[in-house]
Amino acid sequence: MQPRVGPSGPTQVGHYCLVTSSEFIRRATLDGTAGRTGTIVTPHGEIHTPAFVPVGTKATVKTVLPESVAALGAQAVLANAYHLYLQPGPEILDRAGGLGAFMNWSGPTYTDSGGFQVMSLGVGFKKVISMEATGPQDDSRVAEGKERLANVDDDGVTFKSHLDGSMHRFTPEVSMGIQHQLGADIIFAFDELTTLMNTRGYQETSLERTRQWAIRCLAEHNRLSAERSHRPQQSLWGVVQGAQYEDLRRKATRDLVELSRIDRENGGKGFGGYGIGGALEKDNLGTIVGWVTDELPDDAPRHLLGISEPDDIFTAIENGADTFDCVSPTRVARNGAIYSFDGRYNVTNRKFRDDFGPLDAELDNYSTQYTRAYLHHLFKAKEGLASTLATLHNLSFTITLVDRARKAIEDGNYYDYRDEFLGRYYAGTKRAGE
Repeated sequence: MQPRVGPSGPTQVGHYCLVTSSEFIRRATLDGTAGRTGTIVTPHGEIHTPAFVPVGTKATVKTVLPESVAALGAQAVLANAYHLYLQPGPEILDRAGGLGAFMNWSGPTYTDSGGFQVMSLGVGFKKVISMEATGPQDDSRVAEGKERLANVDDDGVTFKSHLDGSMHRFTPEVSMGIQHQLGADIIFAFDELTTLMNTRGYQETSLERTRQWAIRCLAEHNRLSAERSHRPQQSLWGVVQGAQYEDLRRKATRDLVELSRIDRENGGKGFGGYGIGGALEKDNLGTIVGWVTDELPDDAPRHLLGISEPDDIFTAIENGADTFDCVSPTRVARNGAIYSFDGRYNVTNRKFRDDFGPLDAELDNYSTQYTRAYLHHLFKAKEGLASTLATLHNLSFTITLVDRARKAIEDGNYYDYRDEFLGRYYAGTKRAGE
């Protein structure tokens, strides 16, 4: 029997009993690395790690049914506090019984704090902030032709809605209140997102601001957990920032671990896990994740916020990430980009007009019964079914990739699996930027 590690038993806050909201069980380890397998236990089920978590930003994985996502083997979904706050409003989800009940998803759920969207949309970059560290650093940078819609101060962030231009204010307490109403099993502390364009001085100031916000998030999370004891208990995870600086990443991690220890000693819930956030250069992803996981206790699950390609996934696993999310598989699917074991291709290309083979002959999922020629036609005809079938396929591909990596760790043949997969995949497609 595997030893159970992590929080065990209830903690007392005043006359309330805060029942443990999650638990992490370590399983196997990947020799020579920080990689491991394990199980995150939540009120709505278990997540066997490493695990890919599909993104359902507005309480939906775009174009597909929640039941279809579950049938592909997805163990959890992640929604966005910023978007759900603006529409339909967290009180609606609370009255519905929480995110899972609202979207008819019975498994575990995550919500991020809204910090990424507040800042990325606030400086005009929409869904993506540049991950490149080229050019001079500039703390006032916004996207070309855009205006700054978010302003941060030590108390929180004031921002303009991208939907209707109305003004709003997020503080650590507001973010915690929203996420408690959304009711996800795993929620994240409100943090300030920085980019690789920010100066070292600003990164240091921001890191201290995020630390102070983490203290406030813990306090409010404890208060709301006691006040809402009739709801399933939620697990709050701290978010590690620090950009590409080793000393800042390590300091941020140690600070959050210490805050969690102090909070628990004082009767609070502490952090149930940790998210690794911020701008990460692709070439340094593994190094930065490794700095963070090196400072984290073994009994703490780790979530890497927003990675993209298959090689990034393997890098994240080997450096100790337990779960990770990304919109890329679903976003590119809606534009006709298809993942296959022989590389990524665009099914809208003319050569697939009369290709009656499956999207990938070796991947068995709902979309397997439809041909490349049919999807080519659907995309050209601008039929909604095109996005649905492509999304189901790309999710299946990514979930299968990670599930097989988990099994390979436990079977002791991970490196053979990784090398064979990447060798074949990138033989059929060019890496981004090459």
